[in-house]
Order: sequence, then structure tokens, then C-alpha cells
Amino acid sequence: MLQRVLSLLFLALLLPALGFAQENKISGRIVDEKSKEPIPFASIGLREEQTGALTNEYGYFQLAMPEKNPQDSLIINALGYFRKAVLIKPGIKVQDMIIEVPKRAIALKEVKVVSSAKIKNMEMGSKSSTPGEGMIQGMPGSQYAFFVKNDKNKNLGNVRSVSFYIGENGFPREPFRVRLYKADGNYNSPNTDLLTDNIVVSAPKGGEWYTIDLTQYNIEAPKEGFFVAMEWIVSGDKFYTTNFMDNYTPYGQILRPTFEFKESRTWNYTIGRGWSLITLASNGQRYNAMIRAEVDMIKD
Repeated sequence: MLQRVLSLLFLALLLPALGFAQENKISGRIVDEKSKEPIPFASIGLREEQTGALTNEYGYFQLAMPEKNPQDSLIINALGYFRKAVLIKPGIKVQDMIIEVPKRAIALKEVKVVSSAKIKNMEMGSKSSTPGEGMIQGMPGSQYAFFVKNDKNKNLGNVRSVSFYIGENGFPREPFRVRLYKADGNYNSPNTDLLTDNIVVSAPKGGEWYTIDLTQYNIEAPKEGFFVAMEWIVSGDKFYTTNFMDNYTPYGQILRPTFEFKESRTWNYTIGRGWSLITLASNGQRYNAMIRAEVDMIKD
């Protein structure tokens, strides 16, 4: 009897605390506007607060209410969808929200038939088989994008594959998402998606190159080159929010660096803050993500 009374007392004390915690959270699910299917791994950010979250595999998200201002804009960025903003302010329900996002129509490109005799494989990006000292480790929702530059100004065709050098430490077999971008953002940063399909992969082990075949997606490589990015994601039904950064513990795979180039070609993306160029250097060589691509080169 005493144990039951104590249990009820504990529950009575706990419920207000749970209610308070819920009231200080923004939570919900991001879904496709037409199909109502969940959108996994969408980036959710509060514009003024510069914090954010990543939807999990089932489209759910959770993050803290804004503290800097009484109201803010919740910005939703999802691969293959239009960007959407939702006003967050006192008096508006912010728990268990269902946010519908319209899909971006993909214009079909004209298929160009080129004789196989005129197509040759071309490697772009890192040529090294030995990684440099250090590690590149991200949090869910963050990305590292390396610009595979068309140094020889060749006539490019489609992207055949992309490769990442996965470190032997960390959790090399955790899933990550492959992203490809045009260099058409501010200061030639990553911006427009070239790969609009949701490609989530997992390396069998670390300490070596891991290659993803992209031939089926018919991605035309821009003449100047393009960005290849690794995006750290959360698998299963776990939540992630940048408010937990202070208590962050190592997560996911480690991408190794290379010091092959004299220029900075690697950009970092953080939820709520956007893209920034990595400018670290060692002995005159810049610190870049160890990433490469294979592209069709069309001979004149």
C-alpha cells in the first residue's frame, strides 16, 4: 500500500515537469504535401536563434523554443522540396505540428547520345591513397563538401561515381547521405542540388576508400566541377538537435583529410548557420576532405 502511494506521489510530481519540458519544445513531423509521406533527414532551423534539428528516419523532429526573441521563423530545407518557413510565436501551437512541404518539380533534361568510343573515364578530386593526419567528424545534419574541380578544363559528361575515404576510428559503418551540389552559392559555395534522390549508404568498414555508383542517376557534371558532400544523419527513431552540442559525444563515421591542394576546396554546413569555407593549412597545403569522383570525359 505504501509503495503504491509513493508511486502515485512520484507520478504527480513528475507530470508537471514533463508538461513544462514539452511546453518548451517545438516538435512535429515533416511530410510531403501531396502524399503525406514523412520526409526523412530534413534540416529544421530557427532563423534568429541559429539552432536547429534534423528529422529522423520517420520525419519527426524536436528542438527547443527560441530564447533570443519571443517569435522566430522555423525554416525547413528538405532534399527535392521547396524551402518553407513557419512562424513560431506565443499563442501558436508548436507541439506535434504536421508541416506539409511541396515537392520541387524536376525538369527532365534532353538525353544526349554520345558514342562510347568518345567517352573516357576521368578521375577528379583526391588522388592520394594515404590520408593526412587528423579527422573530419560531423554531427547529424552537418555536411562537409569538397569541390572536385575540372583542373584541365575537359569536356565533362555524367558523374559515374563518388568516393569518400572513411577513417578506421569512430563508427565507420553508420549510414550517411551523399549530396552533390553546383558551386553557385555565395562566394562559389555549395547551393543547388545536382543529386535530388535520397541516397543513404553505409561503408562496410573504415580505413579505406568507399565508392558509391551513381551511373543510374544521369547526373550531368558542370563544366567547372561540382561539390561532393557527406551528410551525417540519424538512423532509426532517434532525435537530434543542435541544442545538445555542449553534451555532444562522438557519432558516426570519420572522414579523413588530405593535404594535396594549395587552395581551400572544402566547405562545412551546420544547421541554422549555413555554409562556411574551411581555411586550415599545414606547410602551405590546405586541409581538405578526402573525396573524389569519377566522371565521363567526352573526347573532342
